[in-house]
Amino acid sequence: MLNIAYVGFGKSTNRYHLPYLKLRLDQFKVGRIVTPTLGKRPADQAFWEATGTIFSTDIADIINDEQIDLVVVVTPSASHFSVTKQLLAAGKNVLVDKPMAANLAEAQTLIELAKAQHLFLMPYQSRRFDSDFLTVQHVLQQGYLGRLIDLEVHMDHYRPDAGVTSGPKIDGSLFGHGVHLVDQIVSLLGSPHAATYDLRAAREIGATVDDQIEVNLFYDQAVKATLQTTELAMVQYPKWQLRGTKGTFIKYQVDEQENDLKAGIMPGTAGFGLDAPQNFGQLVYLNQSGDRIEKHLPSLPGDYGRIYDSIFDTLTHGAPKLVSDEQMLTVMQILSAGDLENSPRVVKF
Repeated sequence: MLNIAYVGFGKSTNRYHLPYLKLRLDQFKVGRIVTPTLGKRPADQAFWEATGTIFSTDIADIINDEQIDLVVVVTPSASHFSVTKQLLAAGKNVLVDKPMAANLAEAQTLIELAKAQHLFLMPYQSRRFDSDFLTVQHVLQQGYLGRLIDLEVHMDHYRPDAGVTSGPKIDGSLFGHGVHLVDQIVSLLGSPHAATYDLRAAREIGATVDDQIEVNLFYDQAVKATLQTTELAMVQYPKWQLRGTKGTFIKYQVDEQENDLKAGIMPGTAGFGLDAPQNFGQLVYLNQSGDRIEKHLPSLPGDYGRIYDSIFDTLTHGAPKLVSDEQMLTVMQILSAGDLENSPRVVKF
């Protein structure tokens, strides 16, 4: 069993992390939680205190606890680098919420520090276990599409009221939503040789933080991957569109885990996170006989908790990390090259 601690006890910790830990208490014990404000979530705090979790307001309590095997950093994005660096320097294994840092240089610093200390370090890229992403991965692995030519993925919302209008680059959509999509593409296709960036502040003229992005990543064999996010999508666009030499796959609906979690439906509940049949992706391809086949492909079940399963296997059995150091650096290189002030732009890697 791994003794785990959390820095942060806000919405993300209680929505995207701890509900999945409740199903894995045979592998993990939540030993400590540090939060700036005790009692802000009294029912949640009481639940974990009843299991033996110790709450406090000082990160030194985690640093000085030699029984802690892994620390999960779920703090505001701008603090990820400093908190993670402090924990690594103190000899702690760290899982840090995305984005892991504000730029490539910071990511390199963290990775080098972890290597020097022989410690585990990984960003919480839970959307590798989105239902829609797992289904796309399956489509590519099965070879339905032939040779991939174009991949397009969206993370769109309709939130017309301006959000963050100024601040550091890490608070923009590229680092906020885009980090998920970049990581998914990197996990599928690896490192691109070039990219183009169209970053805009669309909701409020004069804002200095991007809220609408389009990034094109270019690979060998004429492959292009496009990722887009916007806060002004009143009409839904496909989440995924993939085109290859022998087929096409289109998926509209996003993974249902987040919708269920927001509605208070928790992991372990019957039907949690499952796609309705009418939301399955459409697959059109040529079979080995050259026949045109059209069908709705059932979505594979998503499970954000699988990232914790992977960490358990790495820390207890020495399995490779889910997100490799090379992938971490590639993601941060792509994110860091985006620049709202000099957009659009072309970058070669």
